[in-house]
Amino acid sequence: MKTVLLLSLLLCAASAAPAEEKAASEAAVMELKEDLAAGPGLVSEEGADPESRFNFCPSGWFNYNSRCFKFINKPLNWYNAEETCNRLGGHLATANGPQEYQVLQQLTQGAGQSQAWLGGFNLQGRWMWMDHQGFSFTSPPFHSSSSACLYLISSTDWRSTNCGFPLRFICSVNPFGC
Repeated sequence: MKTVLLLSLLLCAASAAPAEEKAASEAAVMELKEDLAAGPGLVSEEGADPESRFNFCPSGWFNYNSRCFKFINKPLNWYNAEETCNRLGGHLATANGPQEYQVLQQLTQGAGQSQAWLGGFNLQGRWMWMDHQGFSFTSPPFHSSSSACLYLISSTDWRSTNCGFPLRFICSVNPFGC
């Protein structure tokens, strides 16, 4: 049953991936099919690193909480940053809890940066996420202004600013977006 689920997930991820990643995903699916055809016991789970067994993120992406994150070290305005993430198959990153926010801070700091766009925006006085997640997590302190776009400060909190300001950004994709 695990094998069928894994194969289904790989096929799903392959069909949702951008064109250049589809070839790699399809190769992984073919390799898994060959392993399965060779017979039981050849695909071993014993001794395998649990993190690598369940990491379906594209190369160069960080896996956390069944989502993939990537820091893009090119300053763009918020709209162009979101468009870039869309081309990669996702959205600007969201923080759905304190641990996830800490991961985003660490990604930003690891890239040697102190700020990055996130996928939060204000529409008619209501904060929302680009990936349609509920905007329920608002800690660390959220310093909202009349500006509509959200960014994080890696050492402290998140804030809103003018969407036209160029910042580096974090993209997020769900490898199981089917």
